[in-house]
Amino acid sequence: MATENQTWLSEFILLGVSSDQGTQIFLFVLFLTMYLMTVLGNILIVILIWLDTLLHTPMYFFLTNLNLVDVSYATSIVPQMLAHFLEEQKTIPYVSCAAQLFFSLGLGGVEFLLLAVMAYDRYVAVCNPLRYSAIMHVGSCARLVAASWTSGSLNSVMQTAITFQLPTCTNNVIDHISCEILALVRLACVDTSSNEVAIMTSSIILLMTPFLLVLLSYIKIISTILKIQSTEGRKKAFQTCASHLTVVSLCYGMTILTYIQPHSSPNILQEKMISLFYALLIPMLNPLIYSVRNKEVKGAWQKLLGQFYELKSKLTSS
Repeated sequence: MATENQTWLSEFILLGVSSDQGTQIFLFVLFLTMYLMTVLGNILIVILIWLDTLLHTPMYFFLTNLNLVDVSYATSIVPQMLAHFLEEQKTIPYVSCAAQLFFSLGLGGVEFLLLAVMAYDRYVAVCNPLRYSAIMHVGSCARLVAASWTSGSLNSVMQTAITFQLPTCTNNVIDHISCEILALVRLACVDTSSNEVAIMTSSIILLMTPFLLVLLSYIKIISTILKIQSTEGRKKAFQTCASHLTVVSLCYGMTILTYIQPHSSPNILQEKMISLFYALLIPMLNPLIYSVRNKEVKGAWQKLLGQFYELKSKLTSS
């Protein structure tokens, strides 16, 4: 009977952030603006890296993948949320809900793994600069990125399959902005302790393990920087890590708070705010952080703008 109740559901209802019409219109305009800035900012960074040969290095290869992950993650959640702001009945088909969970889980896992890979890249650059090109060659970079995408995708397939096997007993109202795993597990009308264990295990493997690798990398990086004699040398070494360290601090904190916590009554509003933070704010801020805090990216922008104005002046004069 539980299986029958699970299989006949054709759609879910998402409660979203607010049911007030005026608030929804305001949020639609705000979130649409942020989403467009996210897409534009990340795509521009990818194009800049592709155009400027000085940025054809391992760090920016990893950054390109991170930008693509950010755009894809935001796109897996935000367009559907924007559409719901304009609709009275906020429904999402069963298959679309499963697809949304798969992509958001997979891309989230890939992002955390890429941040760990980028931390390792910075560790080699600062702590072992003479062997950097030998260690971080094209083949090893490609394998690290491929491993990140593969691991994130496999975890997502497993978690999505386990979650959508849970019987909901006709309960199809999701109190969230998207088909998020914790919100879906709460719909189940059976004991979900095994699912909670699976979520915790997944979080440890794909969140805490990369976090510990990042932490270890930066302990070694800071130790090496402090041994540099000149102030200018220490400043230059730190600048190579500043942008990545800022992004890591933003990305890991709230996710650890959400998934690595004792079993207790869920704070639904907190979960919604954290989801919005990762779907909108983080993807929008990442390209800004790398543009403002990274000297090489700023130099590439200045070079590109200089070439544009030079071309414009030539066309005007002719």
